[in-house]
Amino acid sequence: MSVHTTPAKTGHGEKVKKITAIAIRKTKGVCKVSVITAYDFPTAVMVDEAGVDIVLVGDSLGMVVLGREDTLGVTLDDMIHHTKAVVRGVHRALVVTDLPFMTYEPGVDTALANVAALVSASGVRAVKLEGGREVLPQIQAIVRAGIPVMGHLGLTPQRVSTLGGFTVQARTAAAAAALLEDAFALEAAGCFALVLEAVPAPVAELVTRKLSIPTIGIGAGAGCDGQVLVLHDMLGLTSGHIPRFVKPYAHLADEGRKAVQQYVKEVREGMFPTPEHSFTMAEEEQAALAERFEER
Repeated sequence: MSVHTTPAKTGHGEKVKKITAIAIRKTKGVCKVSVITAYDFPTAVMVDEAGVDIVLVGDSLGMVVLGREDTLGVTLDDMIHHTKAVVRGVHRALVVTDLPFMTYEPGVDTALANVAALVSASGVRAVKLEGGREVLPQIQAIVRAGIPVMGHLGLTPQRVSTLGGFTVQARTAAAAAALLEDAFALEAAGCFALVLEAVPAPVAELVTRKLSIPTIGIGAGAGCDGQVLVLHDMLGLTSGHIPRFVKPYAHLADEGRKAVQQYVKEVREGMFPTPEHSFTMAEEEQAALAERFEER
């Protein structure tokens, strides 16, 4: 089977077959999975119509959209707000939302309560959380509750303070072996897929070969079962440092800047708006208006 279907065309009432977590799991060894982030309605519509398989509402929105230095300040309310918009815009792809920092780490009860709030308020039907064996009880409980879970190992941004920054992980044989054991545990706990972030390509390839669930790489080489990128990075909308693993497919910030500069120029010089950008009024109504104010 293949997860790939006709890209969605919204607004015309067509029936579009939705991609499910079960379908993603079945792609293992069959086809590569494409994943991209989106944080609002218009970008969700765009990536869904482009044919992406999974739309990830990442807590990276804290950095990409809200301008923060990391993801730790992102709240559950933030994720609900942005996920609502994305769910409205997606008709084909599987939408997965990150559980933000400290919404699942305290324990099973906290995790279930927050997942319930996220799912009921936003309409999302799958979640992602970071961590290995230390969060197995939470993953197992969420899966038992009927919500598909995507795991996340390697560089886990919510734990960046304990990892020495945004650096490559599992570079030693011992660290790689520990990551593989975590991956086995997440698979056994019921995760339908696993993100591997910023790990050496040979390590990601080994994990991919050993698991029966798809691996989604970001800075983890070509040996994974799929790839994920932050939309703003690949469209050239991100300012400042761009990670080595990002391939810019466009340079929209440059194009947008040029467009706004042209707009500013035309406004200042009286070139915009021109008649075709204005509304008209019947001559008799203009005359009546003028007559009315001449009487005052």
